[in-house]
Amino acid sequence: MIVVTGATGHIGNVLVRELITRGQIVRALVLPDDDCRSLAGLNTEIVYGDVTDLKSLESAFVSADVVFHLAGIVTIMPGMKKMLERVNVGGVRNVATACRAAGIRRLVYTSSIHAIAEPPHGIVINESQPFDPDRVLGDYARSKARATLLLLDEVHKGGLDAVICCPTGVIGPWDYGISNIGQLILDFASGHLKSYVRGAYDFVDVRDVTNGLILAAEKGQSGHYYIFSGAQVQVLELMKELECNIDYPAPTYVIPSAIARAAGVLASIYYRLIRRKPVFTAYSIDVLRSNSQMSSARAREELGFTTRPWQDSIHDHVEWFRAEEMLPTRS
Repeated sequence: MIVVTGATGHIGNVLVRELITRGQIVRALVLPDDDCRSLAGLNTEIVYGDVTDLKSLESAFVSADVVFHLAGIVTIMPGMKKMLERVNVGGVRNVATACRAAGIRRLVYTSSIHAIAEPPHGIVINESQPFDPDRVLGDYARSKARATLLLLDEVHKGGLDAVICCPTGVIGPWDYGISNIGQLILDFASGHLKSYVRGAYDFVDVRDVTNGLILAAEKGQSGHYYIFSGAQVQVLELMKELECNIDYPAPTYVIPSAIARAAGVLASIYYRLIRRKPVFTAYSIDVLRSNSQMSSARAREELGFTTRPWQDSIHDHVEWFRAEEMLPTRS
């Protein structure tokens, strides 16, 4: 039996779907107040718990063979350092303890590409770079770096088999919780996106990531980490692809990055006031300007990881929103 923490999330619910398709018995760990629409109709056992509550994890992991740990806070907003530490770092500590107590054969942890120390532009990011909280951007990345180092330390202590996976920017269907890229798609469709900044990022399909996680459970080496990257995409390329799929003109006004970053500090306050998922903050501008040359060579060679064209992923993401009647129309 397989346990998936964070099962209602974007990667989590797609992973549950794929595991069930492959005939696996799946137990989904969700928060007591989680919106479980993403799991509706799926043949999975739902248990309620919290990664910050060790006893709930020990109960959820009983009789399990493999645990996929995806639960955590993903945010581009500032001011969440304490919560990120408690959930992302403390959660990994509790998951490792509960896995030992339950005799879990393998733990697969979904970390983040941002947890890896970023080399200068021109150097490809791969598994030769370390996890270093002092050499990453923002509180979210620091929390994931600290959590990953903690897990590696637990593996080195013995008695715990764990593999770490680091996806880049995840895109694709079944985006019930509306990811950051999902919000950008919705803002584009509604006409709220009036301008853009130059930059680039690496995007990978959620279905390819879930397949990679399953391959990591089957073939990954304990204590190793694998990057799941897809393709480096320029912001202008992304805008043009959305134009083709949504049939509305892409914004043409380019905001200089320095001005956009300064505005992004105020934008964080604005998004909090209107209670809307942010698209551009100072952090997201920094990410678009950062090194996004990434390699998934190790995952491809050791696991058999594969990816589809990013354009197909964007198309499927847009069409899923349309089918769910979530894609806004312009008046």
